[in-house]
Amino acid sequence: MQKMKKRILFLFSIMLGVALTAYAQPKITFDREKQDLGYILWRNPTTVTYQFTNTGDKPLVISNVTASCGCIEVDWTKHPIPAGGKGTVSAVFDAEAIGHFYKEVGVYCNASAVPVYLEFNGEVTADAKNYSFTHPYGFGSVRLNQEEIEFENVNKGERPEFTILVANTSSKTYTPVLMHLPPYLSAKATPEVLGRGKNGKIVVTLDTDKLPKLGITRTSVYLSRFPGDKVGSDNEIPVSIALLPDFSKMTAQQKNNPPQLSLSATQLEFAGLKPTQKKSQHIVITNTGKSNLEIQDMQVNSIALAVSLKKTVLKPGESTKMKITVLAENLSRVKGTPRVLMITNDPAKSSVTIRVKAKLL
Repeated sequence: MQKMKKRILFLFSIMLGVALTAYAQPKITFDREKQDLGYILWRNPTTVTYQFTNTGDKPLVISNVTASCGCIEVDWTKHPIPAGGKGTVSAVFDAEAIGHFYKEVGVYCNASAVPVYLEFNGEVTADAKNYSFTHPYGFGSVRLNQEEIEFENVNKGERPEFTILVANTSSKTYTPVLMHLPPYLSAKATPEVLGRGKNGKIVVTLDTDKLPKLGITRTSVYLSRFPGDKVGSDNEIPVSIALLPDFSKMTAQQKNNPPQLSLSATQLEFAGLKPTQKKSQHIVITNTGKSNLEIQDMQVNSIALAVSLKKTVLKPGESTKMKITVLAENLSRVKGTPRVLMITNDPAKSSVTIRVKAKLL
């Protein structure tokens, strides 16, 4: 009888171990799986980067990354990614063929029995003189491919980069300079001087160790269009940064019972607004997880938006409404896409962006 009990306990322990092993799995979660590159210049290789987080309980290993054609060179984080850790998958597109393109990258890892496919698309143009295609934003005779700088989903200790393509359409040489950089931002232009009709880039680097706080930080920098240029709304470039909470010290119980953020929408559209109209829509926020969901920080990046939220802490299964109002009279003064940024304690969705498209009649 004693031997029988020992045997049953032994079998039970084996079954429990197998069950726990089956439960603990890596999980790969990308910040985005599709990217629209817009217009890119012919024979100007473009790098597409996808960031991911291991939202599982075991180390994540990417064994291989494949490309849909020979026009793409791939690279990825090759060391094991611990639970909660981050990595990247990148693809360099050679842009040798003119016209529209759609490409895929397949990621093979121990989190899935089938590859995870990442997509990007756009159009290659040969028009190197009319920079309105590749650099749609005008700052006097200087054109840029971006009108705002975004650092999303960054962690303390990282030094991410943001690249701005710049073109000189004037008849004189031009020196790209970003003015009023805060201590946590630095910028370098390559080349330092652009001749007539030439293009280059400005690489902006963020030093997260110098950020004043966790959560959302907003500021503005200013593009110098000519020697002695002053700062103003015409050459302002908004900057937004989302510094994520530190989840590395979560206990096993917290990892197994996280909060889960669910949104009824991540994009709103307001069409046909009258010049003085105020119009509102609601987004339902629900906690589908197993512990309290906390909205730790929230910020609106535009004077054309007003936001109200009834609750910032939601119990499991609880919901609340976020009211987003567009102030049409301020739309003409807005640069970039109006959006709401949220920082939460959901490890899988610690940074959430709600974008608002609004157009006047």
